[in-house]
Amino acid sequence: MKNNKYKILVLSDLKKSVESELKSTISLAKMIDGEITLLHVKKPIDLVGRESQLSAMRTINEQQVNTSNKLGNLIRSCRKDFGVKIDRKIVIGNLKNEIESYLDTYKPDIVVMGKRKSNSFSIIGDNVIKLVLKKHKGPLMIAGNDTLNPTDEVSLGVLNTDDTIGNVDFIDEFLRNTKRPVKKFTIAQSGNKVKNTSVDTIGTNAVEYVFDDTLEAIENVSKYASKSNINLMFADKTDATVKNLMDKLDVSLLLTEKHSTILQN
Repeated sequence: MKNNKYKILVLSDLKKSVESELKSTISLAKMIDGEITLLHVKKPIDLVGRESQLSAMRTINEQQVNTSNKLGNLIRSCRKDFGVKIDRKIVIGNLKNEIESYLDTYKPDIVVMGKRKSNSFSIIGDNVIKLVLKKHKGPLMIAGNDTLNPTDEVSLGVLNTDDTIGNVDFIDEFLRNTKRPVKKFTIAQSGNKVKNTSVDTIGTNAVEYVFDDTLEAIENVSKYASKSNINLMFADKTDATVKNLMDKLDVSLLLTEKHSTILQN
């Protein structure tokens, strides 16, 4: 366990989903004793268009104040309701450059992004997720449409796990706040149709769902996750199904280098 709080960075475009994204992040922060910083990057062209230099500067200043006030009201409300430290940072510049720079300086333990919409991330697109996965070696949470409620216990699922020990620093704190048994979802190369079994993995009884490796496998995982009341799914960053999982899964997705430690504690 860390002596200092875990640093959680939220990358947000401040669309309608920002409140649910922030609540899901607060749920994670409360579980692992974390503090949150929300980063919002505005592109200059979005603010000023073809205005004159003087008018452009006035517009930029007004937009910064308005955005800061809007975000400040939301953060104050969340602080009051849930007691989690939340900071905000609003910058104007190139989106990828500013995110990369902040990842280097802030060095977050966990990064949170919004749910994919259509074929792109709400913050800008696939290039940002590639950047984050390249620059940030720690866990990445994709906040799903189904909001994690900070006052509720997390119901956990894991996808395509094995028996190797993972490297997730906050796992002990995390597990103390999750329901048991853990639900294990496996997409098998061959086998029977969906089956429900009890799996004893190093002292932990986990309910396992096994799916045939078909085009509908991820959709079936999503359906069974919903039926099982899963609200957070762990998956490996390198899993071949991850991109499809981001599109299909409604619940929040936590991507790590290794996630099987969850079944071994």
